[in-house]
Amino acid sequence: MNSSSVLCADVIIVGAGPAGSAAGFWCARAGLDALIVDMADVVLGSAELPGQGRDKTCGDGLTPRAVKALQEMDAGHLLDGHPEIRGLKLHGFGGSITAAWPATGAFPTRGSAIPRSELDLALLQHAVRAGARFVGGLKLSDATLDTPHSIRELSGTRSSGESVVVRGRHFLLAEGVRNGIARQVGVQWLRELVHGVAARSYVSTPRGDEPWIHSHLELRDDQGVAQPGYGWVFPLGADRANLGCGALATSARPAKVNTKKLLEQYATQIRGEWQCGEPELVKSALLPMGGAVSRVSGVNWATIGDSAALVNPLNGEGIDYALEAARLVVQLLPDAARNPDGLRYVWPNVLREHYGTAFSLARRLAIVLTMPGLLSAVGPLGMRGPVANQMMDAAARLMGNLVSPEDSDLTARAWRAAGGLSRGADRLLAADSRPLFGQPTR
Repeated sequence: MNSSSVLCADVIIVGAGPAGSAAGFWCARAGLDALIVDMADVVLGSAELPGQGRDKTCGDGLTPRAVKALQEMDAGHLLDGHPEIRGLKLHGFGGSITAAWPATGAFPTRGSAIPRSELDLALLQHAVRAGARFVGGLKLSDATLDTPHSIRELSGTRSSGESVVVRGRHFLLAEGVRNGIARQVGVQWLRELVHGVAARSYVSTPRGDEPWIHSHLELRDDQGVAQPGYGWVFPLGADRANLGCGALATSARPAKVNTKKLLEQYATQIRGEWQCGEPELVKSALLPMGGAVSRVSGVNWATIGDSAALVNPLNGEGIDYALEAARLVVQLLPDAARNPDGLRYVWPNVLREHYGTAFSLARRLAIVLTMPGLLSAVGPLGMRGPVANQMMDAAARLMGNLVSPEDSDLTARAWRAAGGLSRGADRLLAADSRPLFGQPTR
């Protein structure tokens, strides 16, 4: 018979990605006993033994917004030795445009790119040094509820076969796309709304120190037919880059594209320019976006990161939101412990306050972009038209999640105004009547 054990903490954090590790750090900073649990056999490492992190399908890019979030959790040093990304270079439809990160506003002018296996490990080590605890190789598979909205305990199995029960006052679910526990407590992706499909690889290239993220908005198959997707190259330094491609989809307009095959075609398309080798370590995944989930919290639990669909529908970026949301939810825990409704209503309201306007508009624009032939029709105007540079500067800022509430320039005002109209439309249109992040405002 397998042995069993019980683990207890103030806050149980399921998942050791950026959201989970950031939550562990902020819990420790607030004096809360936090236990981070992950199914991967992560090795934290020591002076004698190098660490070994977990991997994820990801572009590995860090926008200036993500850089700011790292700096706020005293983790800016994790960028040391990694590329300093200045902005975006957009290509396609007969044109190329360079758009630097804006020098004004609330965010730094530096981005970066770090392989997720390295970033996730570094953030987890940072959380543990701050005082969080970590247990790897533990797959939590079952949730026991006190009420339909409150978790009593979680149970699962270590890689050794030992049964484990995990108990806490609060549970933060940062499981990413797997979402096993979250599904059991009622979290579902709303796939009729926009979601992403993507494939990622690593390639060798002498341009690994290139200080720009490159995005190709026009991908064609071997017959020359434009495909409904886009490609990216994130230079990682040391003659290496992250090469990937993605596409937007809804259940009504699914992405009828094999992303792994499209990635191979993309590598062929740019091989001459980048002198890149064959794609290696290819991974693909589905990605929830724009707050399109059925619910995000209960009385003593909340979802963060990809589990809460905290991903920009226009670019697939989620690391910045994961880091920010971790801090926001931890700030709510002391009051939630004294409130009979706990996190059930306050967490979706906080998410809507911070991301609702931008996500509503981005989600609506992304759905429009899934219309067949639309990108091919408007792409040449955006890349080669008389106002192409101004349009792409604004697009780079929006794709980089770089509009803050404090910004008062024309682009920011226009984005917020359009977002307000989009949220109004969300409430009126039956096809999109469910609110962002699932639950009604109390």
